[in-house]
Amino acid sequence: MQAPWVSALPLELLQRLLLVSAVAVSLVVARRLAGGSRWADRLRRRFVLGVPWGTLSTIFGVLLVYWVVQGGWATPRDPLVIPFRSWSYTYPVGVLVAGFGHNGVGHITGNLLATAAFAPVVEYAVSHYPHERGSQSFGSLGTNPFARILLVPAGSLLAGLFTGLFSLGPVIGFSGVVFAYIGFATVTRPVLTLVVVVGSNAVSLLYRAFRYPYITRKAQPGFFSPWWADVAIQGHAVGILLGIVLGVLFLRRRSEQPDPLALWVAALLVAVSENLWALYRPVGAEEFGLFRAVGTAAVFLFAALVTAAIAASNRSLVPDLDTDRLRAMARLPGFDRVGARLRAFGDDLPGRRRAASQAVLVLLVGLSLSAVPFGFASVDGDLPEDAETVEVRDYTVTYVEGVPNQYVPGIAFSVDLFGREFGFDAREASNVRSSGVVVFSERRGIWIEAVSKGRLAFLGRADVTVGGIGWREAVYASRRGWSLQGNGSTYQVYLRHIGDQRRLAYRTDAVRAEPTVAGRNVSIRPTDRGFDLLVTRGNRTLGRGPIPDAGNETRLGGLTINRTDDTLFAIRNRTRVRVAQRQVPQARQN
Repeated sequence: MQAPWVSALPLELLQRLLLVSAVAVSLVVARRLAGGSRWADRLRRRFVLGVPWGTLSTIFGVLLVYWVVQGGWATPRDPLVIPFRSWSYTYPVGVLVAGFGHNGVGHITGNLLATAAFAPVVEYAVSHYPHERGSQSFGSLGTNPFARILLVPAGSLLAGLFTGLFSLGPVIGFSGVVFAYIGFATVTRPVLTLVVVVGSNAVSLLYRAFRYPYITRKAQPGFFSPWWADVAIQGHAVGILLGIVLGVLFLRRRSEQPDPLALWVAALLVAVSENLWALYRPVGAEEFGLFRAVGTAAVFLFAALVTAAIAASNRSLVPDLDTDRLRAMARLPGFDRVGARLRAFGDDLPGRRRAASQAVLVLLVGLSLSAVPFGFASVDGDLPEDAETVEVRDYTVTYVEGVPNQYVPGIAFSVDLFGREFGFDAREASNVRSSGVVVFSERRGIWIEAVSKGRLAFLGRADVTVGGIGWREAVYASRRGWSLQGNGSTYQVYLRHIGDQRRLAYRTDAVRAEPTVAGRNVSIRPTDRGFDLLVTRGNRTLGRGPIPDAGNETRLGGLTINRTDDTLFAIRNRTRVRVAQRQVPQARQN
């Protein structure tokens, strides 16, 4: 028999209680069987009171950026994002904030869960207490545990500024710093990092299970880009390489070296699990290409390079030369001198470990410098002459189709040769075009397709939030249209700034339905006030008028146009043909 208090509890609360109880029982069993006091003692030897204070303060700092700077405290699901991307070196606010901001609850939750998983490994390796031989706590500032607590937050701040400064395009997020944690942890504590990789999946599952104990899903249309197209792969690569470089310096300072096999396995599995193989490029406005084979080869080479940078020998890259054997084979006079020079050349080359470390550093510098042209990108608001815009302070919001995207590297040069000028302009060479709601600000160096054409068609309406530190305003976009039988669609897009009247920002040309009724064709033309019907025969217009309301009909050019719900029919005598269907956004369809 069920207790009355049990039946009174909501089903979700019961499931959460079950989840918490199961986790508690599992942890108690693990602690008793594995000797929990031993782990507690080990943590207290590394952390003040056994707590990773540096990690906790870092998490709180990132939350402050989200809550205060981005306005996430008042609108947690709609933080201000556009002005805090790393747009241009001429707009330092975006560069400074980009490495710590986020574009929503899911984004910041994922990065903070990863921080809670990997940052303690970094803090554990560094330790609040010095472990160098002959050192004592509080002997100096560098050995003071309370000062050492600040190493993780201070390092995270510097890493976030680094990733914001050298980001490939207008990115936002703390993931560059998270990947720096992962790189440092992988080379300094590879086995522990593998445990954390597996454990972080369990923690993520636990979080989702507690927040959403029971969910249902039904098949429905959706508008999504591939998950790998939303990954800032260059930022992740810069972050993990930065962490590896710092980890190499740390190990050499401590004269430590992890097991090579464990290091190789950890580097490979971490690179795979964190999707460093997902190399992609944009093919069109809403199309992307994934280099899966190249990316997979890259992570295997990455694992080999990282292992060599830590565990390879210091022998020369060129093996010792047996000049006697070479002389006997070549039978050339004076070969001793050549062999001596070859041997000297080999001795001058760096050792294998040093060469691998230098290769990692070169990769870091190369990937970082590849972002510099984007830091000098410029935009000038070269919009179509008939584009209707909404102005919000220094922002311009409009709707365009097939317009060249202005956010490309501002690289241009020209040379006068034989009386002719030869030059190159990256903007003209770019084939990246924007279609959708565009936000532009010349002062901030911003040009972004905030809502794509396809997404607006799917949603029917969307809002774009612009602003800066201490202020934010929204511009609303809506789309209405009709699909013509056998011949595409016609539509119009409206924009409205809060407090203003909506204005027509874009409309297509008239589109004609393919069916012919009594030698006549039906077309729909967008107008300032809505949509008009046109009945034509050849190049002659026989009738024109507004689309009737649902359940009504109108006579135009010898045809009766009947509207049944969202469908238009052309009728002549006993002939009844469907010619158009009102577009209902898929997001609103049941």
